[in-house]
Amino acid sequence: MLLVMDVDSTLIQAEVIELVAEHAGTRDEVAAVTEAAMRGELDFAQSLHARVATLAGLPVSVLDDVRAAVPLTPGARTLVGAFRERGWPVGLVSGGFVEVVEPLAAALGIEHVRANRLEVEGGRLTGRVDGPVVDREAKADFLRELAAASGVPIERTVAVGDGANDLDMVAAAGTGVAFCAKPALRDAADVRVDEPDLALVLDALGLTAERSPDDEGSLPLR
Repeated sequence: MLLVMDVDSTLIQAEVIELVAEHAGTRDEVAAVTEAAMRGELDFAQSLHARVATLAGLPVSVLDDVRAAVPLTPGARTLVGAFRERGWPVGLVSGGFVEVVEPLAAALGIEHVRANRLEVEGGRLTGRVDGPVVDREAKADFLRELAAASGVPIERTVAVGDGANDLDMVAAAGTGVAFCAKPALRDAADVRVDEPDLALVLDALGLTAERSPDDEGSLPLR
């Protein structure tokens, strides 16, 4: 099997862009746009550009503070560990930022990551994204590409997400899981997990694993 997960509000209990925006004094504005985008009311790429623009001028060092503040969702270590113990690949794909996602993935032993990158000039954020936006289509492409590279039939893939940006990925997977999800995704998924505990995804898949003793949502990056 292959597991691909969204990051913000799925693997972690936060929206990274909102944590960054707090340093810029624009969190409320950014949060409102994020919520609308996750409900599917706004084009994700346009909404991302608008939100990132509010971060212009912030020192890149704020990302270190954000990384230290991001809480893992309870059950994350158990879910990831169950796949890794079986030798099954795990990937993270995010409309968030590699500056946070890559260290998180490394701490969990996850090798496959795709996310947006923030443009930096002179040690400060420019308010722009560097490269193509990871939107719902890109997330589905990542799932298919990783499945092909890993030799896993698409029928044996699992995708977990929470918002409209995960719709294509969840639809493409053999088993699409809506995790504490917005209505747009809940209606499209094969499986719904409504409790904020990623270990419950294993139950939905008919898998068992011993719960990690430190799997209560703390961040493994310290």
